[in-house]
Amino acid sequence: MTDSVPAETGADLPGPTDPAGWLTLPDVAERLELSISKVHQMIRDRELLAVRRDGVRRIPAELVANHTVLKHLPGVLNLLADAGYDDEEALRWLYREDPSLPGTPAAALSGDLAREVKRRAQAVAF
Repeated sequence: MTDSVPAETGADLPGPTDPAGWLTLPDVAERLELSISKVHQMIRDRELLAVRRDGVRRIPAELVANHTVLKHLPGVLNLLADAGYDDEEALRWLYREDPSLPGTPAAALSGDLAREVKRRAQAVAF
């Protein structure tokens, strides 16, 4: 096991501060013009990240931009899962401030630094 993986786990930990807010699964289905079952499949396939907040599965709104999932998000989620991260840990990794990006990996996924975020996610597995 790598020491890069956060030791804390569980939905009782506070979630990230997400200025764009949260979307419920039906909201995501509407935004992507997909069925709710397809959204569930995307979560299972690690194309989207959903966590429970207040007993409801939610997805950070900025991960679903312009009626599509951020291009590099599925790759980053798969790399983090391969490194042993669960959904809560992956969410914390995506929203941890990183002054070298600058900002958070989640914010960088929508810009020119997306490949750097993917490289860093790959590095945590080793």
